[in-house]
Amino acid sequence: MFDGILSGLSTAVMPFNLLMVIVGCFAGTFIGMLPGLGPISAIALMIPITYGLDPSSGIILMAGVYYGAIFGGSTSSILINAPGCASTVVTAFDGYPLAQQKQAGKALALAAYSSFTGGTIGAIVLLFAAPALAKVSLSFQSSDYFALMVLGLTAVAAFSGKGQVLKAMMMTVFGLMIATVGVDVMSGSPRFTFGNMDLIDGISFLLLAMATFALTEVVMTVLRGEHKEAEPQMDMDSLGSMKLSKDEVKHVAPTITRSSFFGFLVGVLPGAGATIASFLSYGMERNLAPKAEKEKFGKGALRGLAAPESANNAASTGSFVPLLTLGIPGSGTTAIMLGALIAYGIQPGPRLFVDHPDVFWSVIISMYFGNIVLLILNLPLIPYISRLLVIPRPILIPLILFFSITGVYLVSFNAFDIQMMVIITVIATFLKLLNFPMAPMLLGFILGDILEKNLSRSLTLSDGSYAFLWERPLTLCIMIFAVLALMLPLFTALKDKRQAAKNAAQGTAEPSAQRAAQACEVNK
Repeated sequence: MFDGILSGLSTAVMPFNLLMVIVGCFAGTFIGMLPGLGPISAIALMIPITYGLDPSSGIILMAGVYYGAIFGGSTSSILINAPGCASTVVTAFDGYPLAQQKQAGKALALAAYSSFTGGTIGAIVLLFAAPALAKVSLSFQSSDYFALMVLGLTAVAAFSGKGQVLKAMMMTVFGLMIATVGVDVMSGSPRFTFGNMDLIDGISFLLLAMATFALTEVVMTVLRGEHKEAEPQMDMDSLGSMKLSKDEVKHVAPTITRSSFFGFLVGVLPGAGATIASFLSYGMERNLAPKAEKEKFGKGALRGLAAPESANNAASTGSFVPLLTLGIPGSGTTAIMLGALIAYGIQPGPRLFVDHPDVFWSVIISMYFGNIVLLILNLPLIPYISRLLVIPRPILIPLILFFSITGVYLVSFNAFDIQMMVIITVIATFLKLLNFPMAPMLLGFILGDILEKNLSRSLTLSDGSYAFLWERPLTLCIMIFAVLALMLPLFTALKDKRQAAKNAAQGTAEPSAQRAAQACEVNK
């Protein structure tokens, strides 16, 4: 193992490969900042460039583009509420409110530090534990994945404001319903397509995210009459400091550490990926937060920004475990990279780090260098990137519309997606006016597809019996955690209600006692 690591280190530190890391990180960051494009588009653009390169150099370049796009995707989420890629949707929940509170500099800096920490922890764990983690990845079966998705759905309370739990549940069900559009997993027949061939592949998550966040925000701005304001949203002096105080560092450090390890483990599971990791880590952090802190989530909480940014970068590193050690792509992005590896004549799998140690270890080691490069690239650029907020709204709003629509169109090159975006934007605007939260719908949508597929497989393997829920100890444990997570908010609500009733009773008793004492004084 150590011989392989030394071989990979010597390959990774070659001047040309270091240049590939820098080029990949820079290209990925830039493409990731553009709303809608994301890592899949970025890597697809890089494939023709890598054909003439050595396998190690080509994969290092594409890996740099991958985590560079994840790293840079938070920028547009924070500044204009238009997620750069699917995995940075959750970043907008607290990042955009921070930018509106004139703390854009701090939000971008915290995102950079969290991304660096998550990516670095992921790279170090991957370096020493990749072969062992492959066994963990293989140990998960369909029933375990189903239970894990159910556990993820219980985090719906984390995406709802005070008194909005019922609305959040309704939106989650709505998201699950949208996820069923397309081809049935078991029968292979189309459903809810209404005879439209454009809906055979279902609705794109990126399309849904851009419609419910970027375009809906534009429509709400127009409805509020703010689109006519020629003055910029804020001046450069009010963008806020990039520095984090010692108290703020202490506040977010445990969150970043927890989310990094949690995101990496989620990324190791084939099919999970950075997007699910960011949603689950956000829900976990809100559930772990004290009551006073919970109310800040969705309104500019630092922990709410640090958690998804740490998790999605750690997960993007973790997704290389099933790719390199098992030959199983964990996401659409790693599927493209799998194709590139095969085109080089390299078959990913258990023997990759034996047959091609230079490729295996150099890619992993280059990830650590890549995270350092990304931090050095991004931090100095923050004051210049933040100038987006200085653009007057009559100019900024058309730019958001252009990048959002172009980004979605460039993924599919289908005009129907633009029409679908408009329809979803109208529905989302109506729901937002009624104070329905959008995040639970996205949570239901992204977990719905994986939940349904694994439920179908589990039922098939158990001959239609639901005994699979308790036959495997791992599945049973996860389901118990899911039930506890679902019941905990109910117990907390009951406890708060009893405490309020007790306080009210004491409040009425004290004035009556005071009146009785005053009457005694008068009689005397």
